[in-house]
Amino acid sequence: MDRFLATFFNPITIATYTPAVLEGMKITIILAVAVTLAGTLLGLALAMLRTFGIRPINFFIIAFADIGRALPPLVIILLVYFGLPGIGIRLSGPMVVFIVLALTLAAFAEEVFWAGFTSVGKGQWEAGIATGLGFPVTLSSIVLPQAIRLAIPPLMNRILAISKMTALGSVVGVQEILGAASAAQSLSGSATPLTMAALAYLAIFLPVALLARLAERRFAWKI
Repeated sequence: MDRFLATFFNPITIATYTPAVLEGMKITIILAVAVTLAGTLLGLALAMLRTFGIRPINFFIIAFADIGRALPPLVIILLVYFGLPGIGIRLSGPMVVFIVLALTLAAFAEEVFWAGFTSVGKGQWEAGIATGLGFPVTLSSIVLPQAIRLAIPPLMNRILAISKMTALGSVVGVQEILGAASAAQSLSGSATPLTMAALAYLAIFLPVALLARLAERRFAWKI
């Protein structure tokens, strides 16, 4: 037991590297919030645009969603970070992680919101248009609230899954939780910083997981 505690919960190592891990938590939270807001709003905008049925635009939206869901974010992060400088475009590690994860979330969010739109009965669309509201008002006032309610449970789970991918930033030098903990582990030769990283992720994302579960119960249709 003493050896286990010395390896994973070394008090000297904890005291030494707590500031670095806390700074990593700050960066992780900022990235996760920014990715969530940008990805969700972009996905919703694309799904709403898709409802207008403009074929050329819908083709690109569907292609974007399919490609975004098919490609591993790590591959795109490495491709953007190491590839774009070859054509004269240089982005910082945090910016690359933000852009890639936001677009990945947008691809999933678009499909989630689109499923919500298509789940609303066709009669409600027709009724809104027949009463003179017009398509845009019917979409925003009648269909959108119902679609969002349907989308919240699966969207929360997807947000949780993708926001945790901020850890991928460690491969391009972003000093988020895993990046800070990995650097500390290399310097200390101890596994304690990695234990600190695991606890930090729990502190951030466990409440989000519980919130997702509550949202699933709150917004589920009652039978």
